Amino acid sequence: MKSTNKWASRMGFILATAGAAIGLGNLWKFPYLMGRNGGFPFLTAYLIFIVLLGVPVMITEMALGRKTGHNPVLAYNTVHPHARIVGYFGILAAFFILSYYAVIGGWIIKYFFSYAFTFQAPEDFSAFIGQPVEPLIWYFLFMLITGLICFFGVSGIEKASKIMMPALFVILLIIIVRGVTMPGAMAGLSFIFSPKLSDFNIHSVSAALGQVFYSLSLCMGITITYGSYLHKDVNIPKGCIQIAVMDTCIAVLAGIAIFPAVFSCGLEPASGPGLIFVTLPKVFEAMAGGAIFATLFFLLVFFAAVTSAVALLEVSISFVTENWHWERKKAVILLSVAIFLTGIPSSLSFGPLAKVSVLNYNLFDFVCMLTDNIFLPLGGIFMCYYIGWRWNPSLLTEEICQENISFPFVRQWLFLLRFVTPIMVIIVSLTGFFSIYQTIFQ
Repeated sequence: MKSTNKWASRMGFILATAGAAIGLGNLWKFPYLMGRNGGFPFLTAYLIFIVLLGVPVMITEMALGRKTGHNPVLAYNTVHPHARIVGYFGILAAFFILSYYAVIGGWIIKYFFSYAFTFQAPEDFSAFIGQPVEPLIWYFLFMLITGLICFFGVSGIEKASKIMMPALFVILLIIIVRGVTMPGAMAGLSFIFSPKLSDFNIHSVSAALGQVFYSLSLCMGITITYGSYLHKDVNIPKGCIQIAVMDTCIAVLAGIAIFPAVFSCGLEPASGPGLIFVTLPKVFEAMAGGAIFATLFFLLVFFAAVTSAVALLEVSISFVTENWHWERKKAVILLSVAIFLTGIPSSLSFGPLAKVSVLNYNLFDFVCMLTDNIFLPLGGIFMCYYIGWRWNPSLLTEEICQENISFPFVRQWLFLLRFVTPIMVIIVSLTGFFSIYQTIFQ
């Protein structure tokens, strides 16, 4: 039975899908990678890969979702019975990603409330995440908010996105204005945008390629799920390009917001959660009105995190409501509880379970590795094979071109899908497996 959920408006669809793509990776990982890997040359490589990999795969998944009207598993079953594995890879990835993503979401809420009510950050980030109970409480709160938004169906997702995405832009612009007016801020812009060819190498190219893959939420089942809620008169190629542009703009703007302030305070930029939870609080402490800007910043990060979390949860909801015929409210409650329970070891991996490891990964990093280096790339490889070679892509072309919508680059899209995209996904896969090898045998 096809999904009866539909987006109420084209703008709601664009903002919800952009919100799914715009997450924590945009706000700290992309600008850091850009500054570390050659600045402007890295950005150029990233934009090329957006065109060659990101947009073609997004168009493919969106069109497949709308044509079938099904969740990822049943959508790929339409392509070929054996292709169901692609859908399962996506659903498993979304489920496990959310289990650790929401842990970070809980940390974000903690910092937001700390700045909003005590006007300062928690004293010690490592001590906070090492506690056995408090991080779980904030983790539960983040999952509760995510579940409540999904509880009200597509309309709940659409309404939340219409509020959160414009607010995200406004808050980001406010922080940018404050950051670039600080003394020495130009050093931060130079860190991001200066062409540093000596820092740009094959590893930088691989990093840019991988960032495109994960930043646009490819092969997680999100785009297929959201595409199944899409009306036939929506221009899919145009919508996918708009989403990719919004996603990239937010990533670049985040760098402009963060790094001028970091360099103005004489601090070294750091990757990962440390940038948000350790380095930036020192920046806000040294900044006039820092508590206000810190509160706005963590509200911004919360908006970005929760819109992505909602999309990840919706993938599993669409599967169990359609395949197992669960009522939506039951699905939201049971899946939220299941994901919360699954993520408890990840939360405790920085405290009581810190000494527990799997293949030399702590529990948090192991789940990250499982999704980023196995589920997503393998799903991408199988997707290119089944859609590009085992199915008739003209069926998707007909879907895209309904309502007299023009798709002038159909031949280029098909060429990329069959030849270029698989090579890029294989590169991402090999890089991921090499990273696993290094971790296990280091």
